[in-house]
Amino acid sequence: MRKDQMSLMDDIDSLMPFVTSQNQIDFLVAIKKNGTIGAAVKELGRNLRTSMRVLERLRNRRDISTVTLDSGREVIAPQPRYIKGTSELYDSQTGDQKLVWVKTDTDKAKLDEMLREAVSAMCEEVPRMPAIKSPKVSNNALLNCYVITDYHLGMLSWGEETGEDWDTSIAESLLVKWFEAAIASSPDAHVGVFAQLGDMMHFDGLDSVTPTGGHLLDADTRFQKVVRVAIRLMRRVIDMLLHKHKVVHVLMAEGNHDIASSVWLRELFAAMYEREKRIIVHREPDPYYCIEHGKTSLFFHHGHKRKPSNVDDVFVAKFREVFGRTKYSYAHMGHMHHVDIKETNLMVVEQHRTLAAKDAYASRGGWLSGREASVITYHQDYGYTGRVVITPEMVK
Repeated sequence: MRKDQMSLMDDIDSLMPFVTSQNQIDFLVAIKKNGTIGAAVKELGRNLRTSMRVLERLRNRRDISTVTLDSGREVIAPQPRYIKGTSELYDSQTGDQKLVWVKTDTDKAKLDEMLREAVSAMCEEVPRMPAIKSPKVSNNALLNCYVITDYHLGMLSWGEETGEDWDTSIAESLLVKWFEAAIASSPDAHVGVFAQLGDMMHFDGLDSVTPTGGHLLDADTRFQKVVRVAIRLMRRVIDMLLHKHKVVHVLMAEGNHDIASSVWLRELFAAMYEREKRIIVHREPDPYYCIEHGKTSLFFHHGHKRKPSNVDDVFVAKFREVFGRTKYSYAHMGHMHHVDIKETNLMVVEQHRTLAAKDAYASRGGWLSGREASVITYHQDYGYTGRVVITPEMVK
């Protein structure tokens, strides 16, 4: 083996601890097998420029995640953490080094990158859904917006304690029944919007805690089962909407309970329905979203970053061109689980109730509200035209 090849093999070996997906593993193994990057890319049928960027990212991770101590020992920070410094303790008498602390922190940008790469790798194996026949009858001027927020799939609520039972099975059954009733009761609009405004998942990983505060949550089951039910449930709802509307927008907003899960929900369904031209899956990573329908503009945000009282100027600033083109503007939010409607100089801002039951935390804290979800219909020329409100009791 030539000297340059040996150097490349050593480089590949040093990158192995920093891989975050099966795609990266396959790429590095192919390089070792074939001896060159070009041959590895050719064998895997991948793009050379993209593959070189993968190597560059891996090298960057390695370079900021290792440190060599005075003793010569090399320390590696586990992904997605990075080394931000070291502290050393020396014997006051002999001057010998006694202890070394390696200080690490979580690299949030790297964590997000790892998540996206994992989702990308997963999506390569996801079966693409076949196209569904478009409905024959629809009113081209209308848009039906199905607003679902704070559904907390995976939450456990004991009726004797909270007044209402809730678990994964109840949640799955209720949402299907709600959409059946909502689709039957709403007009035959050309456009349907599945506006899932965040906190669809009650917890965001293997531990049933809030992702930022680490507060313990009442969980019904294991996270993998919640993921499985979520995918099955979302697919069923989307297919129902495709039979009703000629164009369907799928919005999986970021919530404070499902910051990471909202990412894989967006990316997964974008991959699954990439062949269905009648579906628009909104993949924007920013937690503010917009849909334009003629002279009507619709804005969406979970409510964990901004409140109804001060979100309107954020929407206008972020979607300046859309706001300028439209005459009627409406914003939809969740998060607080109760109704709050404000009309500002810029738009009507509505905070929505949830269909989900209360958990013990809400019940014990006295945060009580009704349960409902709405299908809101908008006209492309006249804005808001009406709504259908459906409660859990109506579909039992």
